[in-house]
Amino acid sequence: MTSLKWTGPKSADWILVLAHGAGAGMDSPFMTYMAEALGHRGIRVGRFNFPYMVRAVEQGKRRPPDSAKKLLAAWEDIAVTVAQKMRASQRLAIGGKSMGGRIASMSTHHDRVDALVCLGYPFHPPGKPEKLRTDHFADIRIPAMIIQGERDTFGNKEEVKGMKLPRRIKKYWLADGDHSFKPRKASGITLEQNMDSAVAGIVEFLNNG
Repeated sequence: MTSLKWTGPKSADWILVLAHGAGAGMDSPFMTYMAEALGHRGIRVGRFNFPYMVRAVEQGKRRPPDSAKKLLAAWEDIAVTVAQKMRASQRLAIGGKSMGGRIASMSTHHDRVDALVCLGYPFHPPGKPEKLRTDHFADIRIPAMIIQGERDTFGNKEEVKGMKLPRRIKKYWLADGDHSFKPRKASGITLEQNMDSAVAGIVEFLNNG
């Protein structure tokens, strides 16, 4: 069973479980910053590694992601385990960075999942805008937010505007950000500012809808 690393108050109204992207695990600087910053803002954050990343860490070498079927099964185990240990008054949000958010967006039907948060959603592979990964969005029935850098090569602001996504999926744009929210120096904006903006957006979304 995949284990979770927790940050934030146990008494929090919201529990947010985040999965990592394809190439970096739950202890990456991005995931760590998000978890700690959200924890300081009163959100209980759980992070986990998909099974292939657990093996990669143990073996000390990079591994390709498991099949979507295995990734979905891992998410289901996590969602069920967390939901079983939650208090009745607590609410559960799921999400993640890039691939982790994509797999979470396919797992929103589970009982007690109340919201979805995607950080840098991979709308399409870079350079292949025709290969969209949005067909399942119509099946999402819970409040959802996608936080995206304006320059993301997996789906930039102009591209996403033309996708006609369901209105219930909120988009939150980070100025001049790339897939990891990093802006160019010439923008006058820092990565930390964009990360903090993302954190503020998540807190506002979960607490106020």
